[in-house]
Amino acid sequence: MKLLPKPAPLLLLLLPLAIPAPSVDRLATLHSATHPPALPLRPVLLRVLPASVLSSCPPLLDSLLSRLLASHSPTPLALSLFRYALSLPSSSFCPSPASLSTALLILSRARRFASALSLLRLVARSRPSLLRRSHKPLSLLLSFVAKFRSFDAALRAFALAERAWALAGAPFGPDHFNALLRAFCARGRVAEARALFRRFHPRFPPDSRTLNTLLLGFKESRNLHALDLFYHDMLLRGFRPDSVTYCIRIDAYCKKGRFSDALELFDEMAAKQNCSPTVETITTLIYGAGIVKNPSAARRLFDEMGERGLTPDRGAHNALMGAYARVRDLTSAMAIMGEMEQKGIGVDDVSYNTMFCGFKRVGDLEGLWKLYKRMLEREFVPRTRTVMLLMKVFCENGRPDLGLELWDYLVGKGSCPHRHALDLLVTGLCCRGGVAEAYRCFMQVVERGRAPSERAFGVLEGFLTRAGEMEKVEELGQMMKSLQQPLEPSECEME
Repeated sequence: MKLLPKPAPLLLLLLPLAIPAPSVDRLATLHSATHPPALPLRPVLLRVLPASVLSSCPPLLDSLLSRLLASHSPTPLALSLFRYALSLPSSSFCPSPASLSTALLILSRARRFASALSLLRLVARSRPSLLRRSHKPLSLLLSFVAKFRSFDAALRAFALAERAWALAGAPFGPDHFNALLRAFCARGRVAEARALFRRFHPRFPPDSRTLNTLLLGFKESRNLHALDLFYHDMLLRGFRPDSVTYCIRIDAYCKKGRFSDALELFDEMAAKQNCSPTVETITTLIYGAGIVKNPSAARRLFDEMGERGLTPDRGAHNALMGAYARVRDLTSAMAIMGEMEQKGIGVDDVSYNTMFCGFKRVGDLEGLWKLYKRMLEREFVPRTRTVMLLMKVFCENGRPDLGLELWDYLVGKGSCPHRHALDLLVTGLCCRGGVAEAYRCFMQVVERGRAPSERAFGVLEGFLTRAGEMEKVEELGQMMKSLQQPLEPSECEME
């Protein structure tokens, strides 16, 4: 085989990939482990990820973007991947709405709202069908704008998004307005949501989803009295509650520990016509039973699903598992996890996190180690909160070697952990003589174009100075200066 010219060592790594289904792990390393963020990615993608590969394996782009999201990869690289997918002939490949949502989520989480809106305009021109099929991308974008920007900035983003939908020739109606309302209601900002409602309801006539979204705002504000007042006001105006309405109210009562009141609402719901309980409703009640530490009630509700013709999903199993874990019945909780695997439902990050928290709560480190090994054997890639939990347990219990093992495992999967996990690992390793390993992990983050925290730098700098490694100290200092995060874009960039 003819060798490729330098500089392209990462291509040698990727050439043996099997077509048409390259490994997501190996492709993820293209972004987060081997490819310098400053270099253009398109020439490499044209070679290792041509249209023929993507068209023969459509979920590949979704999986890769999800991995990049979980690994906190540099935003420009994830953006370049999605833009590359858009540049391919539409006859050979079209990204899915899920991949668009993930790309927008990566940009929005990094507060790159101008880039997110620019991407929407590009999608409107090149793949207008994506905007016609779903309003979820808009919901994700607006939720972050409402979180990090002002009320007026959210309105500007909404107006610019409307232009993108118009450019695509796609309808822009109540569902999109509900997405704007939900962005504020999900954070309990009811006053601003009601101001939006008064301003836009002549253009977007409210439907049941609109009123349920406003009800969600009262639930998230944790004000049950205001929620009940608004609900009864809705009834006086002729609103007919549906299963979503009841689920919102039941969830509000459960989170306040008023499980008996939530059960009364559930009975009221079950007695109504055309308002049958759903899997989500009963799952909410199971979580509520867990909050009040009543696993027998949680089990009874779980078993009732079959009697009602409902099939418990992964969320319902996780809720039951959590109910057992809260009362420290980890044997029953582990049995639920085994049941999920036997049924083919599969476990997710919530499942693992629930069990790890349970083992930590009872001080059963041996059980936690075993479940951790089992997770690695199944090649499961945990999300940030689970990585942080494990790293904290490992380092606080004198096992930074396990933390290093987890770090190397994630890096091998193309998922470089969050920098707060690096803080814990660097401290744990340095305090136990692993300065060289800590330096290696620190450099792996730097090489990916990500800035470690000042805390990790300070700890590593101190130990390297004491060891007389002044060249490394100077090198790290220069790298940290070059990686200083640029100022966040101002709101005017969305105008």
